[in-house]
Amino acid sequence: MKQRTKEEWKQAGVDIGDDVDLSRIASDVRIYSGCRIQGGETSVGPGCIIGQEAPATIENCQLGRRVELKGGFFSRAVFFDGAMMGSGAHVRAGTILEEEASGAHSVGLKQTIFMPFVTAGSLINFCDALMAGGTSRKDHSEIGSSYVHFNFTPHQDKATASLLGDVPRGVFLDQKPIFLGGQGGLVGPARIAYGSVVAAGGVCRQDLVDEQQLHIPPRPEALTRTYQTGVYSRSDRMIRNNLIYIGNMMALREWYRQVRVLFVRDAFDQSVLSGGLANLERILNERIKRLDDVAEKMEYSVSMLQTEGGKPEEIEVQKRFMAEWAVIKKNLAEITCKPQTLFAEPPDPENGYLQTIQLLNNSVRETGRTWLQALVNDVEKLWN
Repeated sequence: MKQRTKEEWKQAGVDIGDDVDLSRIASDVRIYSGCRIQGGETSVGPGCIIGQEAPATIENCQLGRRVELKGGFFSRAVFFDGAMMGSGAHVRAGTILEEEASGAHSVGLKQTIFMPFVTAGSLINFCDALMAGGTSRKDHSEIGSSYVHFNFTPHQDKATASLLGDVPRGVFLDQKPIFLGGQGGLVGPARIAYGSVVAAGGVCRQDLVDEQQLHIPPRPEALTRTYQTGVYSRSDRMIRNNLIYIGNMMALREWYRQVRVLFVRDAFDQSVLSGGLANLERILNERIKRLDDVAEKMEYSVSMLQTEGGKPEEIEVQKRFMAEWAVIKKNLAEITCKPQTLFAEPPDPENGYLQTIQLLNNSVRETGRTWLQALVNDVEKLWN
């Protein structure tokens, strides 16, 4: 199929920016009238469909094969093969949807990672989180409609990224799915184990670290009491969960660098992989910046706790974080990951990433999990 010129796209009602490289848009892509394609980093792979339900704006995004973005705004986001978003989407920088991950209509994502098959319903705001789990489109982790990940606190910080599943096991596509019931919410930073079910209509405010548990969130008791913004509690959990999240981002980065790179077939695949790595760097920078912000707020929190008779153990945690964060941040930058070979011979990219990973034997899976989990552990140990 012949590649269209920008003038031909314009005649078809599609606004192609002057900085867009048409060689990075596959010739068989379908882009409906009213769409805007912008940015020199934009890449749209074969078989993609854009704007089928409503106009879509694509700005410096990388799309693999057969991606469907049905309408909305998409900026500096990455979509692996078969990913899909319904109309009314608002998807911003740092977002990665891996193979066959999807969202229905009116879904907002930023700094969000859906690993393969993860599905979001409609009317959802789910920023600053990674979700994994499931083995196929028929066995997938699900976010019910009208769900919110609460990622901003009364203390005006966003050290709130939540981990649903994990990277060391999630990349092998063999874990139980996670289900978040609709009309509910999750207060970050939380950790949710594989197989967890959070009942519809409730807000989960705790970690669920045991697998295959049903959690029915309690209704908060109605009350009015004195409350001081800027005074932290449960700081150890907040710091630890943030570092575990950072460790998982570093593990996913290594997976991209050492495993996904083996499945690059062409320039479109390379663009998606490069875009994914760039977004992981954005996420890591964001998470560290958010801990910087919290560290700056600790002095006030400690002062208020001391004045008001706060728990001594909480005061000590906050003092320690103030004293040690600069060193922890320096040590984070120095953590390295050893090379790891999971394949006796290089895999054939034409066999497909999903199929190849799912056919790995248990011994190889365990080797890979141990490798990635060691990196996560190295990060968590910085706070132990």
